[in-house]
Amino acid sequence: MKKLARALLNYFFKGLIVVVPIGAAAFLIFWAVSSVDSALNLSDVLWRDSHGKPMHIPGLGILNVLVIIMLAGILVTNVITDPIKLWTKRWLNRLPFFNFLYSSIKDLTEAFVGDEKKFSEAVIVEVNEFGLKKIGFLVQKDLTKLGLPGEVAVYFPYSYSFAGQVVIVSSDKVKHINKNAADMMKFVISGGVSGLD
Repeated sequence: MKKLARALLNYFFKGLIVVVPIGAAAFLIFWAVSSVDSALNLSDVLWRDSHGKPMHIPGLGILNVLVIIMLAGILVTNVITDPIKLWTKRWLNRLPFFNFLYSSIKDLTEAFVGDEKKFSEAVIVEVNEFGLKKIGFLVQKDLTKLGLPGEVAVYFPYSYSFAGQVVIVSSDKVKHINKNAADMMKFVISGGVSGLD
């Protein structure tokens, strides 16, 4: 009886290891998609059924987001010229709080999906005299403008989070890792349990 109970418990925990990550990921994706869809779905306002009741069309909010993103990409690529970009930048500078949020989010977005991806160079840094090392991403190779020649800025993401910290270290303490940056980010964020396949 003890063997059966132990085997069932073992199967339960192995199933838990498979089901919980899949379920949590599916739930987060569903929650994010349904939240965006309900926030930007205009079908309730625009269309009514034959009885005059608002008609909800699932997925229209997500479609709205995709269309807006595509139109913005087309406009920025083909229509918006340098004078318009400069005018927009001056206008944003007049709204300090909005400009701070906008530029921070824009820089973070560009770091992952822009033409100049910032988290593309994984490094390992020796952080103390005992040989403790941390995995990070080289984000600035030259800090002479800050009066720090020979030093670099390294971003260290926290495990189980997308938050992190930027640390300035001497460039001779930084060693490059010959691995894919996406795999290294997954390795660090997962607490070191995945990403090195």
